[in-house]
Amino acid sequence: MAVSRQVVAVVSFYMVAALVMIFVNKMVLNATPNLTVLFMFFQSFATVVLLMITSRFTPWVEIPVIEYQTARKLAPLILVDTAGFIFNAFCLRDIEAAFYQIARGLVLPLTILVVAISTRSRPPLSVVGCAAIVTSGFFLGVSFSGDIPARSVPTPLGLFYGLLSSFSIALHAVLVKSSLPHVNGSSTILSFWSNLGSAVLLACLAVFKGEVHEFVIMVSSTDAAGVQWDWATFVYGNIITGIFGFLISIAGILSVKVTSPVTHMFSSAARSVLQIVLGVKIFGDIVTTQRAASAFVILTGTLLYTYVKSRESGPSNPSSGTNSAPLKDLESQSTKQEQVDEKPLT
Repeated sequence: MAVSRQVVAVVSFYMVAALVMIFVNKMVLNATPNLTVLFMFFQSFATVVLLMITSRFTPWVEIPVIEYQTARKLAPLILVDTAGFIFNAFCLRDIEAAFYQIARGLVLPLTILVVAISTRSRPPLSVVGCAAIVTSGFFLGVSFSGDIPARSVPTPLGLFYGLLSSFSIALHAVLVKSSLPHVNGSSTILSFWSNLGSAVLLACLAVFKGEVHEFVIMVSSTDAAGVQWDWATFVYGNIITGIFGFLISIAGILSVKVTSPVTHMFSSAARSVLQIVLGVKIFGDIVTTQRAASAFVILTGTLLYTYVKSRESGPSNPSSGTNSAPLKDLESQSTKQEQVDEKPLT
């Protein structure tokens, strides 16, 4: 019973933290769509600071010595991680929250493809079948539907960002395995390097895009009516997502350690359903029968894949095929693989 309570506690904590992240992010992105990269920088920076603070109170969190050689070896992962973080943000900014999982519905098929290419192996037909189910669900969701208002129609650019985000996650699933040996297999050290590297890259990009300059202007100026920018949503959103992004990085690792891949994936499926429902309630998102069917097909294919992989790994090793390494996302700033690994991922 104690183990069951632990599993319930960890899974519930992870689901709540993930949902808070996704919806607070959406609120901030709706309020300040022109400061997307700067917003992502603050999240990465907050995670770095909180990891450093936590390391002073527990040996469980390690802070590495900053070395050029290690940074060079981790550069591919950091670049892919940062790109995925940005594309996730742009995707969420440009589409409805209830449509977010559908827009990134190709995560599993692309991960299977990238892993197959990198390992030069052919996936079994059962895995290919699961990927085909997920792919059909994705195309069902993004196909044109004339019974929804114009504001709810996903833009081609938003869908493109979702595709790039999915591809970044697929690349991460491969790169993380080659990166862990460089940090002695520590997921917290890899999380620190990933967030630190992303913070540096995002800061440079925010300056290059002019977002820092625009932020300064918005803070110091007023509009034609003499009203100053309402910065509350942006500031409080940064505080909340910074804290919950750090907490979810811990929750994601605990979830992988405490639960089996099947349990973990079912909790992710439940979270996806709650995300759609809350998107409708909070933002007034539109969920048509076609979109609901799309989400159902994607979840069905993903759960079938989890079942197939769990049968392959056997009952003696419930977490095989699951990586506890980090990849940033809007719903998990430092752990992304549960969507894609089980192999899903984050």
